[in-house]
Amino acid sequence: MLKNGNVAETKFKNVPVIRVSLNDKQVGRLAMADDRRCLFEYDEQWLKNGFSISPFYLPLQPGLFTARHDPFNGLFGIFSDSLPEDWGTLLIDRWLLKQGIEPATLSPLDRLSLVGQNGMGALTYEPDQSPEKEVDTINLEFLAQEVEKILHQDYSGSLELLIQKGGSSGGARPKVLITDRGEEWLVKFPASTDPPDIGVMEYQYAQVAKKCALVMPETRLFEDRYFGVKRFDRKKGQRIHVHSASGLLYAGFRYPTLDYTALMKATMALTRDINEVARLFRQMVFNVLTGNRDDHAKNFSYIYDNDRWQLSPAYDLVKSTGFNGFHSTTIAGSGNPSKQDIFKVAELTGFPQKKALLIFDEVYEGSKEIRRKS
Repeated sequence: MLKNGNVAETKFKNVPVIRVSLNDKQVGRLAMADDRRCLFEYDEQWLKNGFSISPFYLPLQPGLFTARHDPFNGLFGIFSDSLPEDWGTLLIDRWLLKQGIEPATLSPLDRLSLVGQNGMGALTYEPDQSPEKEVDTINLEFLAQEVEKILHQDYSGSLELLIQKGGSSGGARPKVLITDRGEEWLVKFPASTDPPDIGVMEYQYAQVAKKCALVMPETRLFEDRYFGVKRFDRKKGQRIHVHSASGLLYAGFRYPTLDYTALMKATMALTRDINEVARLFRQMVFNVLTGNRDDHAKNFSYIYDNDRWQLSPAYDLVKSTGFNGFHSTTIAGSGNPSKQDIFKVAELTGFPQKKALLIFDEVYEGSKEIRRKS
């Protein structure tokens, strides 16, 4: 049995054990083995009343589970989902250096303790050693200026605020989490390599995606330039459990590791619902026709809601170059697919060809405006 961890203190400490919870119910415990792989076991009460938080690799059963070394540095995929990506890691590492701590010395458990209660999705971690925030604000212009300082290597006195506002969110682009009129939103800012109007572009893509009948979260253009998406991992004060395709399938996302064929098969195995598979097929068609090639494994997720798994709403939809100009998730083996490749995916997965053709025609018609601009 794994031992409980210690309660966090103000000064950062390396963490031997992490307690994992979901909406205030203890899920289990994480520890690090001598070979730098993580160990996990479910809490006894969770085994009685809970669900598998990662069905393919952490089935709901007693005993110790041992993570793989790759691709998540010895961490289980579901917990790797909680860690920040490029932008959030940059903020955390800057903050650590500010505290005189070398980031390379931290274990995955230490990193989870820095996420604490502030991660995306439903999982939370104790001890919670996340940085204390400064003065709260939803002044987007101020936050955008602070982001600019970070991107240009300038010192920012608002590291703690930026971390609390979005340091645990995924993706490479800077973003903050805000509450507006009682609703929780994720708002993005341009990265250093983005065009200045990237927010407007992503908003336009979101409107086209809705025309193409993709299931989308509510979106807004804040101050006519910052793209915002209403969070689908929060509902009526409750956290919703979210699992990326990357974490679910142990698929790295920094280089091509997946094909839509495998992704559709995994969706069927997880959800057991052909309608969820159809949603994914529609998103694949949209990505191909509109030139969204940054369709890596972390840009697809599943949510556990109402006692069942389903595909999450679509997100991160905008024209992009992908991996060396090719789709990050291949289409029947092709990174530069033809129409025939799209229907080959349907054939390989047993998806009805009539349904596939109907979806293709609907997306082709709905996306013509954005395709003309490309």
